[in-house]
Amino acid sequence: MQVEKKYRLNVAAVVLSSTYPFECKIMLAKRNDIDNIWQFPQGGIDAGENPKTALLRELEEEIGTAEVEIISEYPKWLQYDFPGKVSEKMYPYDGQRQKYFLVRLKANARINLQTKEPEFEEYKFVDLKKLFAMIHHFKRPLYVKVIRYFQEKGFM
Repeated sequence: MQVEKKYRLNVAAVVLSSTYPFECKIMLAKRNDIDNIWQFPQGGIDAGENPKTALLRELEEEIGTAEVEIISEYPKWLQYDFPGKVSEKMYPYDGQRQKYFLVRLKANARINLQTKEPEFEEYKFVDLKKLFAMIHHFKRPLYVKVIRYFQEKGFM
């Protein structure tokens, strides 16, 4: 008998710089708990929250600002399974089911990684060519899918 997997509901943000649409630079943040892992800001959806509310809360908690404009969202929920060590850390979940958003920082937004519970130690805004060169972890296939969707829709 196969056991049904348990997925944590989650939101993720593809954060564009405030210079968008004149320049298309995407934020990547380097995790402070795993060596050389760069990713998009993301986080769990709390009980009673809708995805957009969770998105803004998570951005505030992770990058110190929710001063963003939501440009678009990926139309489907995407999911992935955690690899071994991450699975142990995230027990009782086997993976995450995510809703991706494309957002632009507002001109007055200031990123501050020194939040109450910092998850990142560094961030960069990169162009698409550098983005995938920096992503080497298990979320890469989802990132490719999401970025391609936003490209096909003419946002990037």
